[in-house]
Amino acid sequence: MKNAMRILFSVLLVAGVAACAKKAVKPTASSDTTPTADTSATNNDGRYKVGDLDTDSCLRQRVVYFDLDRTEIKPEFSAQISCHAEYLRQFPNARVTLEGHADERGTREYNLGLGERRGNAVQSAISSAGASGGQLNVVSYGEERPVDRGHDESAWSKNRRVEIVYTSAN
Repeated sequence: MKNAMRILFSVLLVAGVAACAKKAVKPTASSDTTPTADTSATNNDGRYKVGDLDTDSCLRQRVVYFDLDRTEIKPEFSAQISCHAEYLRQFPNARVTLEGHADERGTREYNLGLGERRGNAVQSAISSAGASGGQLNVVSYGEERPVDRGHDESAWSKNRRVEIVYTSAN
């Protein structure tokens, strides 16, 4: 069963990388010689630039959400994880803190542990995608830092998350 899960994760990871792959666009011949701003997310060689953390649509996605009492990463976040792993591979001096969170249900101790397990799950996924484990730090806030203070499923679903926080970009 674990081998099947690893194979499934690998397939999803490869699909995610392919989805975030940058495609080179050939410039068209134009008589206009006005300089234009570079709006591409990568250099000509397909690599990220430091400034891409704030401009690349994939890298700007920095929250991974979880189901109730779960630590499994949903498939819809595999492309996002792949993008961050690729960035970290290209910038070995970059550092990330993975902040694990939980909703208000459960004891404080349980939620701190759950936040840590979620952070560890994202750390494992990013490391499996090629980032160095030394670039990643996990911290759990449990239920202490909710983004939505409501007391219903809508609020709780926003609070069950891991935030990817860059502490050093390069």
